[in-house]
Amino acid sequence: MTFTSTSILLHATAVALTTTMKPDSDPLRYPWGETMPGSGQSLELAPGIRWLRLDLPFALDHINVWLLRDRHNDREGWTLVDCGVDQPATRAQWECLVASTLGGLPLVRIIATHMHPDHLGLAHWLCERWQAPLWISATDYATARVATMDASGFAGERAAQFYRSMGLADESQLAAIRSRGNLYSRLVPALPTSYRRLHHGQRLTIGGRQWRCVAGYGHAPEHMALFCEDEPILISGDMVLPRISTNVSVYASEPEADALGLFLSSLVEYRSLPAETLVLPAHGRPFGGRGSQGAQGLHGRIAQLERHHRDRLADLLAACATQALSAAEALPILFQRPIGPEQMTFALGESVAHLHRLWHAGQLHRQADSQGVWRFRATATAPVSSSAEPLPA
Repeated sequence: MTFTSTSILLHATAVALTTTMKPDSDPLRYPWGETMPGSGQSLELAPGIRWLRLDLPFALDHINVWLLRDRHNDREGWTLVDCGVDQPATRAQWECLVASTLGGLPLVRIIATHMHPDHLGLAHWLCERWQAPLWISATDYATARVATMDASGFAGERAAQFYRSMGLADESQLAAIRSRGNLYSRLVPALPTSYRRLHHGQRLTIGGRQWRCVAGYGHAPEHMALFCEDEPILISGDMVLPRISTNVSVYASEPEADALGLFLSSLVEYRSLPAETLVLPAHGRPFGGRGSQGAQGLHGRIAQLERHHRDRLADLLAACATQALSAAEALPILFQRPIGPEQMTFALGESVAHLHRLWHAGQLHRQADSQGVWRFRATATAPVSSSAEPLPA
């Protein structure tokens, strides 16, 4: 199977194009420094918690998954959080891990933080192999089921028309969107036929530790992170990453979404966790933990993300005060480098998310031009707030 860069655009990665910290400007504390587990190996971070890195066929070339020692349904073994995409290389890595890490014990359950292919793709194979249940939010399971069955996945004519309405005029790129088929199902070819629902505030006992589900929105339909209060430890999935910003996009399936508003509201929930929380992210290295101060840990990273989006929103609002812009025309304001055709839909999704945040806040007016392209113009000169509207109860 050949994975073109187009597959990067299809929810499969968490990384946004907008923020990557330079090493010399990164204030975060990394307790294990540059140490990382090798391919097919693991690293113990605490008793009963092991860090694994699996390869990805994308520009973002890895995902971190987490093994938690557990006893579930009277079976001794491991709970796995996230599992990688379904490709031969990942299955081969798992064969190495079975021999080197599992200690002869089975996986007794698989938890997926959300439905993106790098987190869910191999769940069907692992669940069947060990007769283990899948735990995931109901919204993400349902969305994944639709995505695997839809012939076009997140591409096709509907997607092409959506990106055209956002200002994408290059006919070759639009044709590529129409013809690329269901990339999601190539990475997630099947799903377990049943699942156990995860929901916000739910408490799970895993290996003697109590973990609380923390819902997050804007990146995935209903992302579930896991927080252990006693340590404290956060398995953050894609909601809080150390060096790259989480992708927050609007898609054709929900064309008027306020994805960025949802994401910023979710960060408020994560900010309520202890400042010394050890963060175990899906991409990058674990950071924070006991001894972290100020900008070194979870609260510092959340402040960086909020500041980043606040600055981008202010830039957009200022630009839209002088002319009505489409999402495509707003790209140079959001991104400091040229966007190639292989990254265009990814970047457009983020551009729409930022424009929609201002539109939903009443700071931009949206109107379709004679070509059916949505253009956004400022309605007021009020300063932009980084605080999103609260989520409905």
